[in-house]
Amino acid sequence: MIAERTIGGTCEQPFPVYPQLVETLASAHLTVPAERNGTVAHVLGTCAGYAYADTNTVTTMMVRVGIERHACVRISQTVDAMYIFSTAYLVQSRCGRVVILCYRGTETANLANWLGDAEVGSESSTLSLSDGAEKVRIHAGFHRNVRATWWEVLRELTHALQGRSLADPAEQVEYPLEALYVTGHSLGGAMAALFALTVCANNAHRPLADRLRAVYTFGQPMAVAAPLPQATHEAEQKLFRHVIPRDPIPALPPAQWGPFLHFGQEYRYVNGEWQRAESPVTQLALKEIPRSVLAFFAPEKRRASARYTVDLHAPHHYIDALRPNDRVTELGDWAH
Repeated sequence: MIAERTIGGTCEQPFPVYPQLVETLASAHLTVPAERNGTVAHVLGTCAGYAYADTNTVTTMMVRVGIERHACVRISQTVDAMYIFSTAYLVQSRCGRVVILCYRGTETANLANWLGDAEVGSESSTLSLSDGAEKVRIHAGFHRNVRATWWEVLRELTHALQGRSLADPAEQVEYPLEALYVTGHSLGGAMAALFALTVCANNAHRPLADRLRAVYTFGQPMAVAAPLPQATHEAEQKLFRHVIPRDPIPALPPAQWGPFLHFGQEYRYVNGEWQRAESPVTQLALKEIPRSVLAFFAPEKRRASARYTVDLHAPHHYIDALRPNDRVTELGDWAH
């Protein structure tokens, strides 16, 4: 298990993207169910996209969006033979009121990581909910990655609940944790959803569940199977899934691998805006996977007509679609 800690500084013009961002995050999603918040979505999408980098990069980008002088902790565990490539970032505001938990997605060049994504498990792959009274079938590979860093993540969040600094748990911050946000892109989104299910459905984690404001995921594959028990209801109300049409990953695992489904509120990027979907994305056919990969290499016109194309899954597409036109990018550009 590897844990790294850094401290964010301050930024100069044209940043921050969002002045008074900590106050915005602390005051958002106070009711359940709540409406999707565009600022929250952009900030968390940016964090999820840069979670593929290192701790210094995540820290830099979070400072730029508006969380200055924060503490950032990276927790990671890798076991190649077990397809475990689990990385979580925790970003704590300087005052202590807000924490973002961000799970990194699949490493693009790591074959074993992709194999873990494909390991859906069997009907015996279940998650106990409501203190063991109910169970739901889950994606085995995603669940293993959540559990690999679970206890270290809980330890850090417990420090935040106690009003300790994640930069140095021996020191106190001004406030204990008030608002927890969980996010991730791709595999990271599936891990974020499973984290929320576990926290919301078990009384032992009630202090965290009460502070869990929302879960925002981007290009998230399906992580659970039907039917959903009643114990998933609280997590469903707090989950906001973002899908770019023709991104194949939200339609995985394929139907031939067993009946999986999405839960929570789904938003799709249509005609330049995020719109609430009437029904969630359904599973694609297995034959669509190689087609979506080949579409990536096709000429532009053929790619545009393909049903799915993996290039639309890249996190920068989600970040670009999430940024409001009146805000600078995390790179300091105005062009959309």
